Amino acid sequence: MVLDDTYRGAELAPVARVAMVGAGQLARMTHQAAIDYGIALHVLADSPDDPAVSAGAEFTLGHADDAVLLRRLAAHADVMTFDHELVPLDVLRAMTTEGSVIRPGADALALGCDKLFARTVVSGLGDLSIPVPAFVPVSGAPDVAAFAERHGWPVVLKSRSGGYDGRGVVVVDDLPAAERVLAGGGGGDGPRWVVEEFLDITMEFAVLMARSPSGFTATYPPIGTLQVEGICRELTLPIDLPEEVVHRATSWARSILEGFDATGIAAVEYFMTRDGRLLLNEFALRPHNSGHITIEACATSQFHQHLRAVLDWPLGEVGVVRPAATVNLIADTSTMELASRLPLALAVPDVHVHLYQKAPRPGRKVGHVTALADSTGEALDRARVATERFFG
Repeated sequence: MVLDDTYRGAELAPVARVAMVGAGQLARMTHQAAIDYGIALHVLADSPDDPAVSAGAEFTLGHADDAVLLRRLAAHADVMTFDHELVPLDVLRAMTTEGSVIRPGADALALGCDKLFARTVVSGLGDLSIPVPAFVPVSGAPDVAAFAERHGWPVVLKSRSGGYDGRGVVVVDDLPAAERVLAGGGGGDGPRWVVEEFLDITMEFAVLMARSPSGFTATYPPIGTLQVEGICRELTLPIDLPEEVVHRATSWARSILEGFDATGIAAVEYFMTRDGRLLLNEFALRPHNSGHITIEACATSQFHQHLRAVLDWPLGEVGVVRPAATVNLIADTSTMELASRLPLALAVPDVHVHLYQKAPRPGRKVGHVTALADSTGEALDRARVATERFFG
């Protein structure tokens, strides 16, 4: 059969056009979800080697602080959204006034840009006053010393902005260690660090919630998270939590999203401490590492859900299809062999491997492995075995 030339190269208009600032692995997986829906995703990338670009997303090269590029992207999309928070909020506010559709908006994104702002606002949000770890801004070592005198050593120093995957979060045991951290970075006007109490944590978990501009929400079951040296290593779903804890965590997440009119997917992370406290840790107003497990474990992945939410489409079902566990694949060397070891990992039953096409280097997240099973324990065993096969 010969295809009629009339139809060669015929272009169908996409169902929708979405611009995403950032082109990392979150944008890459959002692009994969966009393909399912016939959405054209156009990303703002730092490099032609960024994960979303290598996956085939339309792209523009540039930086997220370029107001001209941001306006150009928004002008050719039904909605602009983000895979990170390192964006100029004043520019986004001006663009919104000019008529650009930006979701989440600048006021919501501000919560993810500045830990001090987020801690201060959330702990006094409405009538809830959501509990957070004790904290104060840090202008210098005397602030840390005074805080430690009240709360004891060790303490946790957190960069107000830009910290992730173990960067910008440092546990210090004494004042000389704190002085070394403060001397090594920060700068700028005003306090660039926050000091927090060191907690005896028995469990960490995240609540993912999607909210549409029409005000509809969909909340995933809580996801267990294991952090090692500030980096998320493992996820489990479902997890066993008292119903009262689930209710409080979900209510607090909803109050944040509604209070700041946030749209799209959001991840709210919580601590449970040995002395019985439930504390809000951090949150992201975008797809998040803690939601990767939803790709296989849930009826609607966080990436499909984010697109549905920012486009104000009906939100998808969020129930757990099957118990699952995810292990992040973190490189140990710059010569780590991924391609040759992939078949070994795939030989483990019910394992799903996601590689981000990022050049490996020690400590860099280059992919994740999710396994399904009849229990989360069995799934975690499978995911760990498959992950270990990448390391020989």
